[in-house]
Amino acid sequence: MKRRIAILGSTGSIGRQALDVVRANRDLFEVELLTANNSSELLVQQALEFDANAVVICNEKKYGEVSSALSDCKVFAGLDSVCDLVKGDNIDMVLAAMVGFSGLRPVISAIEAGKPVALANKETLVAGGSLVMGLAREKEVPILPVDSEHSAIFQCLMAASGNRLSRIHLTASGGPFRTWTREQIASATYEQALKHPRWNMGAKITIDSATMMNKGFEMIEARWLFDTAPQDISIVVHPQSIIHSMVEFEDGAVLAQMAHPDMREPIQFALTFPRRLPLDSRKLDFAELGSLTFEKPDMDRFPCLSLAFEAIGRGGNVPCAMNAANEAAVKAYLEGRIGFYDIADLVQKAMAGVSFVAKPSLDDLVGTHAEFYAKTEEAVW
Repeated sequence: MKRRIAILGSTGSIGRQALDVVRANRDLFEVELLTANNSSELLVQQALEFDANAVVICNEKKYGEVSSALSDCKVFAGLDSVCDLVKGDNIDMVLAAMVGFSGLRPVISAIEAGKPVALANKETLVAGGSLVMGLAREKEVPILPVDSEHSAIFQCLMAASGNRLSRIHLTASGGPFRTWTREQIASATYEQALKHPRWNMGAKITIDSATMMNKGFEMIEARWLFDTAPQDISIVVHPQSIIHSMVEFEDGAVLAQMAHPDMREPIQFALTFPRRLPLDSRKLDFAELGSLTFEKPDMDRFPCLSLAFEAIGRGGNVPCAMNAANEAAVKAYLEGRIGFYDIADLVQKAMAGVSFVAKPSLDDLVGTHAEFYAKTEEAVW
């Protein structure tokens, strides 16, 4: 039987590549639900091509436009509709690829309904890792990682035969400013920050990669996905982006997962798990590669990385406040309203002002996010 899937954030980078996987394997997948925030025209095109049963346009102002274009498809609007529809009996798996904090509630709804989640929205675990993973254990719902780094760790652990890991080595490309001085980075424009040397991603995640906040988020995500203490997760800069991450065991052996940068591989593996299917991708030629290099991250030039370690060390709702401030600050940077290092300064200010909640509920997290997103926006003005 075909696996019936919901793709949340289908018009984004991950969503579009997930549909590439579906397009190449139409005998295996049936698209039941597609969602987008603002990209109404592309959402309509996708719904028509893949004969989606339902779509949600989260920006309710665009409901009429989408509804009039899709006469044979159920059309809904708003985030509440996403949360309701992922629970449907017609959905076997949910790919969560929405951007930012908006992905948290739909993921929780999917888990509550017992749906396996292919997780590409790292902010879900950054803001609500304890809540989400606790609920997943309670409902016995698998969370399958889609990020290339976490998919790599997951694949290495599959080869570990149950042996306990002692350390995770999380690789980072270093972003577009890896070789820049602090003074050069301070004056970097968002156009320069969006020129990632290895990956083709959406604007928000590309800026997070430039600040290395993205790697801090991935560290927090790995902490929750693999039940690993933050101090047992090291960050290593690997500019070639061939080794996607490594797992070290108690005897010192290290397993690595390697491939050319191509997000379709981890997406396809999550959607077809535990099967591996052929993929029309560039294969590794080790003689052609020549050499692979590694560096320590520079916390002075990339302070967001140290802020992420501080946030998860403090725990509770602090990572949620960090994420909220980062979302607002990155938006302001992309609009040209603040400088590069203002992002880290605004995040640090938010973290300093948190009213600490040790075990936040969903309502606590929603409140924390709203508070510090708004406060960061106010600070920008």
